[in-house]
Amino acid sequence: MNLGTPIGLTSEELAELRRRVRLQTIDVRAARRARIVLLAAEGKGNREIARELGVGRVQVARWRERFAEGGLAAIEADRPRSGRKPRIDAAEIVRLTTQTTPQGATHWSTRSLAAKLGISDTTVLKVWHVHGLKPHLVETFKVSRDPKFAEKLEDVVGLYLCPPEHALVFCCDEKSQVQALDRTQPGLPLKRGRAGTMTHDYKRHGTTTVFAALSTLDGSVIAQCAPRHRHTEWLAFLRQIDRETPEDKVLHLICDNYSTHKHPNVQAWLAKHPRFHIHFTPTSASWLNMVERFFRDLSVERLERGVFRSVPELVAAIEEYVALHNRNPKPFIWTAKAHDILQKVIRANRRLGSKKNEALH
Repeated sequence: MNLGTPIGLTSEELAELRRRVRLQTIDVRAARRARIVLLAAEGKGNREIARELGVGRVQVARWRERFAEGGLAAIEADRPRSGRKPRIDAAEIVRLTTQTTPQGATHWSTRSLAAKLGISDTTVLKVWHVHGLKPHLVETFKVSRDPKFAEKLEDVVGLYLCPPEHALVFCCDEKSQVQALDRTQPGLPLKRGRAGTMTHDYKRHGTTTVFAALSTLDGSVIAQCAPRHRHTEWLAFLRQIDRETPEDKVLHLICDNYSTHKHPNVQAWLAKHPRFHIHFTPTSASWLNMVERFFRDLSVERLERGVFRSVPELVAAIEEYVALHNRNPKPFIWTAKAHDILQKVIRANRRLGSKKNEALH
């Protein structure tokens, strides 16, 4: 008789194995392994245990030996198996996705790449997810070519991170051509299981321009709507800022390079109001002006889904939004340092330069 490897049990091991055999919620295979070890501890051979439990002799011998080698931990679960060797080369999928394009198209889809490689589109999708690849998406960018980029960057970021004492810093800009749009048909409201609806086409009822100055101190906004955005409207907005801010405070205004901000009449007015100091952002760097974040909120939260049958109705909605915002304003906190931003721009310029050289050759 083939007795196999002798098995000796401590009182703790014996109690645990008996518990596994009695437990109703345990996996069937785990309970069978516990019975094999218990019968082996009673001195029964492999063949006898196999006949009693209705399993193969080799299986009995395997679990007996594993318990003898590693105790209870060795019979917890099956050992890792090598399985079938993968037939998919993930590196090749990544290479094709990032370095090639399909014939007659600008980027790969899961189905087009799967057809080329003779695999399933689900496999391609899994590889893309693992490596963070999204060929169907593209991000836009614009690297500033302003010769004084570094100087202007340090000036503006310096105001954000270390504002001067006894002064107020405002991010100023205008959102032009804000349209009063009315939908051609009434939409359906939001309800459970269905999104709100609105028609894709619309009726135009005119436009307005929103001038806004965002305080970096507390996030409050000074705003004004005007039919146009010439230097005369910009001057009117500067006068409003002058009226609505404490007279004893120096004002630092961050603006873009729009021509109306540099008009001779504007320069003359600023010369008569020395508490105003204008700081210009670099060309093609509107992301540096924090008021753009407020304009984004205004668009998403109030304008994009709004229905306006006239310009006065649109202006009233904007003024209401600003008033509600100013009841509980929250400042946007700038954290990026000028040096870190400049290093990113330098790297971007280097990549653009290498791409240009590749195109020329």
